[in-house]
Amino acid sequence: MRGVNRIRRLVRKMFPVHRIFPRCVILIYHRVYDAFSDPQLLCVSKKNFTEHLEHIQNHYHPMSLTDLGKAISIGKVPRYGVVITFDDGYADNLWNAKPILESVGIPATFFVTSGKLGDEREFWWDDLERLILLPSRLPDRLALEISGNYYTFQTMTSGERQDTYYNLHELLRPLDNTTREGVIAELARWADMQTQGRENYRAMNHKEVAILASGLCEVGAHTVTHSVLAEQTVDFQRYEIFESKKTLEEITGKRVTSFSYPYGSKSDIGYESVSIVKEAGFGIACANVEGIVGRKANPYLLSRCLVRNWDGDEFAKRLRRFLYDSR
Repeated sequence: MRGVNRIRRLVRKMFPVHRIFPRCVILIYHRVYDAFSDPQLLCVSKKNFTEHLEHIQNHYHPMSLTDLGKAISIGKVPRYGVVITFDDGYADNLWNAKPILESVGIPATFFVTSGKLGDEREFWWDDLERLILLPSRLPDRLALEISGNYYTFQTMTSGERQDTYYNLHELLRPLDNTTREGVIAELARWADMQTQGRENYRAMNHKEVAILASGLCEVGAHTVTHSVLAEQTVDFQRYEIFESKKTLEEITGKRVTSFSYPYGSKSDIGYESVSIVKEAGFGIACANVEGIVGRKANPYLLSRCLVRNWDGDEFAKRLRRFLYDSR
């Protein structure tokens, strides 16, 4: 067996899989914004994002998600294809990301959470950061009831606040939106802070989404409330998926053919979720599971690779690793 394994490694080295089988990579971004605090690592600076796109333009084959879907449907995926996607629907997607994309001529798909459009409140994970990590002073102790369970957290030191933030994030993540928003409102009362969010952390409004969906940019759906679909009833999932598509098509005046599962890990996507996405008329759907996209990829469970706030050199290394080393 050792000899066989050595031969296999030698063959892989001599004939790398990316030279034999065409492969593409779909990248996930969330924000293009120079953030002071970013505990979820969602922000990429404008400078770094520009360097990312320039590297893609110079060394790879940038393409739209729609074109990748068409390529998969005929079993002919191009070599070194790179697709840009954004999740959630932050306003900086329009004001910061779109101009940079257009300056280098690279298309992108923006998956928008339709229920957040025009909402003065932040996304719940940003609210959690604002209420727990950022205040100069807070009560020393937090007691909460969440779905019938009682929790106590210490918030005296910065370390305790960090622990409280991440523990609450894990507790709130699987909840339905109504329950989750109730907890956030209770946290705002406890912290003696307003529920209205920061301007630079807001989602787009309806007019901004309509502007975004032009030129090289296309809009996809990301549910209504950004809930973990696998944790919800089938009826709730159907509403989240169908309604998000309907709303975005009314706003943009265009067919919305792509979908992104919130959070997107394997455990977040139920069998019913995929079936409902097909039923709703989407042609392609993206997960958040790292991997490449080949000609035999499932168009309703496409792998994507998460991008962090890397400078151009680090991004080049990571992108090469995504495309050449992923299986």
